[in-house]
Amino acid sequence: QVHLVESGGGSVQAGGSLALSCVASGDTYSTNVMGWFRQVPGKEREGVAIAYAGINKAVYSDSVRGRFSISQISQDGAVYTVNLQMNSLNPEDTAMYYCAAGRLHLNTNAPFAPEKFKAWGQGTQVTVSA
Repeated sequence: QVHLVESGGGSVQAGGSLALSCVASGDTYSTNVMGWFRQVPGKEREGVAIAYAGINKAVYSDSVRGRFSISQISQDGAVYTVNLQMNSLNPEDTAMYYCAAGRLHLNTNAPFAPEKFKAWGQGTQVTVSA
């Protein structure tokens, strides 16, 4: 079982920046991807960004590409860490942000398929005011 702990988030004015961090521990041996999703009440969970372990490959959603940056996954034994830098935030970025870990094919055409992510964090709130 993989355990995820998120940190960061908070409130910021439009145009500002925030950073999120996620630490995965436990049975991470089968994990090759970590990423971030977000959700607002009444809407489906949306993929934001993912990073593959061991290689410099990241995938971003169209809504955040150019503004958000996900770090490479740092691996210290069975402990994996990934960070998300969020710049030029706007009120539409307001959501609960969830870290997720799973296993994806390198060239998948569905990088944000939630069923591929077997572990999820508790979520951290990001609020952007106009």
